[in-house]
Amino acid sequence: MPKRASSKSSSSKTAERDVIPPGTDVSDGSLFFNRELSWLAFNNRVLQLAEDPSVPLLERVKFCAIYARNLDEFFMIRVARLHEQMSNRVARLVPDGATPGETLGKMHERILEQGNRHSDCFERQLRPALADKGIRIFSMKELDAEGRAQVEQRFREQIFPVLTPLAIGLGRHFPYISNLSLSLAVLLRDPVTDTENVARVKVPKELLSRFVPLKGGTSFVPLEEVIAHNLGTLFPGMEVLDQGLFRVTRDADFTVSEDAEDLLVAVQTELRQRRFGDVIRLEYQAGMNPKLLEPLMEALSLEPQHLYEERGLLDLSDVMAIVATPGFAELRDPPWTPVTQPRLQSEDDGEVTPVMTAMRRGALLVHHPYESFTTSVERFVTEAVEDPDVLAIKQTVYRTSDKSPLVPALIRATERGKQAVCMVELKARFDERTNIRWALALEEAGVHVVYGIPGLKTHAKAILIVRREGEKVRHYVHVGTGNYNSKTARLYTDLGLFTTDPDIGADVADLFNFLTGFARPKTFRKLLVAPVNMREGLLEEVRRTIAQHTPENPSRILLKMNALVDPVMIRALYDASSAGVKVELNIRGICCLRPQVPGVSENIRVVSTLGRFLEHSRVYLFERGGETRCYIGSADLMPRNLDHRVEALTPVEDPTLIAQVRDIIERCLAENTHAWVLQADGSWLRRPPEGEKRWAQQELMERAVRMAQASTGRPLP
Repeated sequence: MPKRASSKSSSSKTAERDVIPPGTDVSDGSLFFNRELSWLAFNNRVLQLAEDPSVPLLERVKFCAIYARNLDEFFMIRVARLHEQMSNRVARLVPDGATPGETLGKMHERILEQGNRHSDCFERQLRPALADKGIRIFSMKELDAEGRAQVEQRFREQIFPVLTPLAIGLGRHFPYISNLSLSLAVLLRDPVTDTENVARVKVPKELLSRFVPLKGGTSFVPLEEVIAHNLGTLFPGMEVLDQGLFRVTRDADFTVSEDAEDLLVAVQTELRQRRFGDVIRLEYQAGMNPKLLEPLMEALSLEPQHLYEERGLLDLSDVMAIVATPGFAELRDPPWTPVTQPRLQSEDDGEVTPVMTAMRRGALLVHHPYESFTTSVERFVTEAVEDPDVLAIKQTVYRTSDKSPLVPALIRATERGKQAVCMVELKARFDERTNIRWALALEEAGVHVVYGIPGLKTHAKAILIVRREGEKVRHYVHVGTGNYNSKTARLYTDLGLFTTDPDIGADVADLFNFLTGFARPKTFRKLLVAPVNMREGLLEEVRRTIAQHTPENPSRILLKMNALVDPVMIRALYDASSAGVKVELNIRGICCLRPQVPGVSENIRVVSTLGRFLEHSRVYLFERGGETRCYIGSADLMPRNLDHRVEALTPVEDPTLIAQVRDIIERCLAENTHAWVLQADGSWLRRPPEGEKRWAQQELMERAVRMAQASTGRPLP
């Protein structure tokens, strides 16, 4: 592939975050799976849920949309990075030994295969099944006279005014095509000159609904079909010979220089530059006329490996709008309302236990979305704002929602004379603009805002409340595995620890000083913090677990995370397995560890669980010699988390809470409804529901209800 002009501005990504750490012995590449291919296997598991007839119909449509959305981000970041590595002639960066070119070739084949299944799933299974239930997606030719009249009126009144046809060729500059936008390429003939020309019409789905509703609200026509049907109106006096839909994906990654003098300005500059990233994927409608496809390839400097032919609708991420069609409860998962954590409830009707009061009685653990984020984390902060004895509130923000009450609470705290500190990570990918808006609003209100450290992303999830109690102050701390985002807290499974432990409180205070000032702590009392002591702390836990393992008193390692990539940690787990330690891994996404290799990993089992909620908790649990060490926090086992981000893991020390954490992992490992087991050859085999049906997320919902009812002594409403 010839080198293409790069749109990067600042530092290169070729030495990015997932390279092998210096000094690592990874000479045997056969012991490691390719990271990118492992991610594709994860997205394939998502696709299998869309294909699964036992999943409610609209939930299948949701998984179809999630698959497409996941793949978009994968192209914008990971595939783009591989193309840049090829341009810079990087030969080998990954433990499995594959070159960027070899990885891209294998990925291209698998994405094409999965893409065909994805299209077939929607067009041949889901679309007809939706129609049978009364939710119809019509093509223009399927509409009756009344339907066509509705659509044509909508076109005249709402669609036509926002369309801008742009000519291609004839000495005109090739029009800019924005990332992930849908466009129609149109082949025209001028009857006066008898010449053929090409034009582009953007499908304005950002301004208008992708699916144009018909009367009744349960039937739709794709917006691009409405436009294609009316191309004659856009090009009067021209003959429309052909048209085809296409979509481009651009490189959307960027790296902010560690030498950036003003991080806010640097991120804003990179966001503007992102719009012009190289095109790394062109999706186009099956059967597109070469007279339309070839000019696009030439203008965008594309080669065959950038091309992806789609047999059905393009950009199926938009079918999430179909999922939101009102009604049809029988086609969805049963509704779920998170319960209030039992220790935050009161036996008296209408009464609640203040969060800090409950914390003074002992540490407590919350598990979202089974237990409510609103009545735990959000209430923790809002109560602190109103408490006259609270002196300071400090919080990290990585991803938050536009309607989050947590950030406005910091503004109210400042107005009440409290010290409010917010560490806003401006480099949180695809949330940069939201975080910049929040940061500027906070600063304007007088909140102390820190934008993070240029060379490190701050991914830790921590809240620190400093409260005056008599002549002393007490630290109230929350450390979690998920973002402070009320929307995702209803969709992601996450754990959070509330504690007044003095050592953990002092550690979190030191962590904020590290983020806001020039402090560089060399160690922490109880927290494992990246990039300071987390890697070595986890390795030491593995070593101790191996050292205390005996046949009479066996050790065990239970880990739950989103991704396992780091070769050093993988080697440590191989050492544990070789020593006879049982290693049980519950990994939602990427896993580069190869299990069941004789003499290396025969004692390692890897299970992936998916479902209605996105598994997001990170748990590290080590059982040895009659003791258990348990940590929860923000970090996966990836080089970027351990070496290039600020992450925090907190110990869970109360035996009752440890038992709760162990129970969560063991339920996930025992699942046989939506569970896959990783094989030694890299394939993931879906576990059949033999014997007793186990469905971890359903079990955890039922357990949450039982515990809440037992706490109050009355049934939930």
